[in-house]
Amino acid sequence: MAIMSESEYEALVEAAESDLLAKEKKSTYDDDRLDHHARLQVIATSTVRHIVTCGRRLIILNRGAVSARRGLLVSGPANTGKTIALTQLGLAHELVDRRRHPGQDDRIPVIYITVPPAATPRMIAAEFARFLGLPVTRSLNITDLTEAVVGVCATARTGLVLVDEIHNISLHTRHGAEASDTLKYFSERIPATFAYAGIDVESGSLLSGTRGDQIAGRFTPVATHLFPYNKEWKGLVAQMEETLLLHRHKGGTLARLDRFLHTRTGGMIGTLAHQIRGAAVDAILTGSEEITKSGLLAIDLDIASGRKPVPGALAK
Repeated sequence: MAIMSESEYEALVEAAESDLLAKEKKSTYDDDRLDHHARLQVIATSTVRHIVTCGRRLIILNRGAVSARRGLLVSGPANTGKTIALTQLGLAHELVDRRRHPGQDDRIPVIYITVPPAATPRMIAAEFARFLGLPVTRSLNITDLTEAVVGVCATARTGLVLVDEIHNISLHTRHGAEASDTLKYFSERIPATFAYAGIDVESGSLLSGTRGDQIAGRFTPVATHLFPYNKEWKGLVAQMEETLLLHRHKGGTLARLDRFLHTRTGGMIGTLAHQIRGAAVDAILTGSEEITKSGLLAIDLDIASGRKPVPGALAK
């Protein structure tokens, strides 16, 4: 058995280290691409643009209002882009606020909360407090929490409050009615525009009774919907395909499958995004580096996408 010289040993070590470094670099590179596909850029659909425009209009109109500020109510089926539209409105307002008030890092232009299931007034107040980084302890009652939230919002010049999953509030229950009153109290005390989003709000209890009439009288409704198979749907698929970072994916593959994608997702923009993002992640993990029809079929979708009628399925 030949004895390895010192120079040969050093060369092997260098080669091994070089190979290890290459693997580490590739792993980091792939992780970056996985992160990219996990958050895939938001596509500005006509619905998103409309909601942002309506929201910005209300924010401007509410600037001089002392009370009775008008709000925005985004409602529609699940996976039709309500949360995306809400967060894009928030982003648009924050960018405008930062431009108008440069260097004022103590401002909190936008608050975003999600209404918990079976929400109570204290749970609503606690969601606001947690977003603002305020302590939420058992010793604090609802009055303590609300006053703390209102105080911070006033100091931080909050101009937009986004409330998601508003359908979790039921006016048919005592706690739900009181939670609705808590939101109304915040809207009266915080000089901001309030925007709600929820699933099929019109068919729920939120707009029923006296409390519901008050909400209906102050909020401008904007509906989200399932997308028909039309020019905009084709454009959405094409735009999503352009964001892919896959080495062997052939441009136009998804565009040619746009009708298949529409039938498979039921025209739901959220399901479409999940479908494409999931297939892209699989393509990197398996090393195929491309999305194919079989790859799309391998992605498990939500139950709702199989139940929804496909709007415009026969459209040419």
